[in-house]
Amino acid sequence: MSRHSLNDLLDIMTRLRDPERGCPWDLKQDFASIAPYTIEEAYEVADAIDRKDWQDLRDELGDLLLQVVFHAQMAKEAGLFDFNDVAHAISDKMLRRHPHVFGDVSYDDLEAQTEAWEAIKRAERLARGEGADDDSALAGVSRGLPEWKRATKLQQRAAKVGFDWPDAGPVLDKLSEELEEVRAEFAAGADRERLQDEIGDVLFVVTNLARHAGVDFSQALRHANAKFERRFRHMEQLARNDGKALSEHDLAAQEALWQRVKRAE
Repeated sequence: MSRHSLNDLLDIMTRLRDPERGCPWDLKQDFASIAPYTIEEAYEVADAIDRKDWQDLRDELGDLLLQVVFHAQMAKEAGLFDFNDVAHAISDKMLRRHPHVFGDVSYDDLEAQTEAWEAIKRAERLARGEGADDDSALAGVSRGLPEWKRATKLQQRAAKVGFDWPDAGPVLDKLSEELEEVRAEFAAGADRERLQDEIGDVLFVVTNLARHAGVDFSQALRHANAKFERRFRHMEQLARNDGKALSEHDLAAQEALWQRVKRAE
């Protein structure tokens, strides 16, 4: 069987979007409707890597590539750009941002390289007319990032000018303080807006704690989700083994099953 190429994939997407012979579902899509799938596929890639399922990673990378091809096809139809323009843009960016590889620039260490990378990005924003009147250390942190990621980047930028705790100890103290404030709001019967504000503070500090620990927030949460799902499914099985559905157990009995599962691990 012959192997398909990238050009084959581009042709397939063109056919799917053909007004006369295309797929009705693909034809009704636009950038906004496809964007959630793009995000989802990126997380599927990360999940396959977490599970070290390299066969699945191959397939998930294909799904993610399809998202790029889909957006590029819609842009081509709108006269905005096409896939070759996308490839040219990222190639040009990589060449521009790696002068130590493709030019005669050298850096003393990784920190110097990272600082130069940020300087190049700032210069690119200024060339596009963005942020010319914004000299904040936080300028240019994208609002399109997942909020946990944006929180981490904001904290990293602040740390570059010295606004940071020296280690995880004060962060843990701050987390305890913020949790007490949430507890106080619950006790006072606070409204949803107040609770949202205080819980947001907790999440921001947790993100900071992960940063100080050198832990990827998203990966840690994915692992926690996987652990919860594994344990919960085991609880359900234990309940079935006793001849009852998990929902037929009261909370105390469910907690006992949870503890059994934890001990078994």
